Amino acid sequence: MIILFNPRATKPRNCRLPLSILALGAVLEGREEYQIVDGNLDNDPIGTILELIDNCRVDLLGVTVMPGPQMAAAMECSREIRRMRPQVPVVWGGYFPSIYPDATLNSKYVDFAVRGQGEDTLLELLEAVRRQHGLENIKGLSYKDLFGLHRHNPERPMKGPDSFPWTPFHRVPVDRYLRPSYFGRRTAVHHASIGCPFRCSFCGVHAAYGNRERMESPARTADVLRHLAASYGADSVQFYDMNFFMREDHARDLADRLLPLGLRWWCEARVDTLCRYSDSTLEALRRAGCTMIFFGAESGSDWALKEMQKDITTEQTLQMASRMRQCGIIPEFSFVIGNPKDPERDTRETVSFIRTIKRLNPSSEIIMYHYTPVPQRGSMYGDIDGQIAFPGTPEEWATKRWMDFTLRIDPNTPWLKRKTKRLIDNFELVVGSRWPTVQDIRAPRWSRALLKALSAWRYSSRFYHFPRELRWAHQFIDLRKPKQESL
Repeated sequence: MIILFNPRATKPRNCRLPLSILALGAVLEGREEYQIVDGNLDNDPIGTILELIDNCRVDLLGVTVMPGPQMAAAMECSREIRRMRPQVPVVWGGYFPSIYPDATLNSKYVDFAVRGQGEDTLLELLEAVRRQHGLENIKGLSYKDLFGLHRHNPERPMKGPDSFPWTPFHRVPVDRYLRPSYFGRRTAVHHASIGCPFRCSFCGVHAAYGNRERMESPARTADVLRHLAASYGADSVQFYDMNFFMREDHARDLADRLLPLGLRWWCEARVDTLCRYSDSTLEALRRAGCTMIFFGAESGSDWALKEMQKDITTEQTLQMASRMRQCGIIPEFSFVIGNPKDPERDTRETVSFIRTIKRLNPSSEIIMYHYTPVPQRGSMYGDIDGQIAFPGTPEEWATKRWMDFTLRIDPNTPWLKRKTKRLIDNFELVVGSRWPTVQDIRAPRWSRALLKALSAWRYSSRFYHFPRELRWAHQFIDLRKPKQESL
């Protein structure tokens, strides 16, 4: 038996379908006995895994690992399983081992790290473990040799979603993953592509997959969503693709196929790609249920965008804000502020730019992060101009200092002055209060009016310092929100 483990990353009320684990289950279905354990639903995943090991012959424990809270949960479980059942090989896959393979292997409780797309790598690793074959020919695999040295095999060429079997939804309690959202009462999630062909220097997708993307055919995407709607009552979907729209003809075909399903949906896109789409295509997407599109605007400074290798312009972002207003789709613009080259200038210009976006399209959702880099391919433990050395073990990544860095709560980067960070945080609070997000479905109606009234003078006067009353108001509102399970 193979155990596929999804460590806890969120509260049960926020959990979504564990797509990475289900993708591995798809290639095991019908050829291997396997069991999925989801720490987001299971209150005692370690106990469940130990029971499976005691009752079955377990050949491998596969763990999917994202940086942040999931990595800490994966570390705790893997360490305990190694202590209590040392005979079971442990393999980590996902973004964390793809970006930090050496840190992964520096732990005594992880035997293998799968980098990038893991379906075929898992199958080949299983055969090698069972037959005690050599590991050197398994592409995408990192491991420790007999001398404890780290070996990183060549990258595995990426395959498109259509190359693999359907998601085995019957293996998990789908109803428990369809959660209420702004888009519907039973919101599903889906990946319609893998990877991204662009080269943004701060992005973990580029670090994990390189400049590649493979897309699912529109026919298969529609079939999967039709199945989720018919079998489980899904009424909406969030696409987890890093770049949902690549070609206009593909987008039009997909829109035509999704239209009869009556689903509302959210996705991610690039502003330069959608700038090239015709008004008729944008209208077709809206009719097909496209309700909100997430755009990585990243900065209000063209020089900073160039530094990031983002390959877009601020003018394109402004154009997209206007066009989204015209076609009735809500744009969600994300910014990573505080570029290492000149964080004060980047912050100042981006704050002004966000105000311009709000003038053009007040319904624009704004998301702000502090600039936090990730190692890029070719320099897995590289730094930023000698200013950052990344941790060398999962234990160090699990410390508060690096957990805050990963979550962009307080990255404590050496180039970002505290007063600049405070400006970013305060402006985010003011603009988020002046235009409360529509996605907080638990917020009472009166709370939006309260936040708008309290923040109006600050926004109009550009006075962002010491917004204590806004923090108190948010705390007061949070205490009075209804439980999500009651919605």
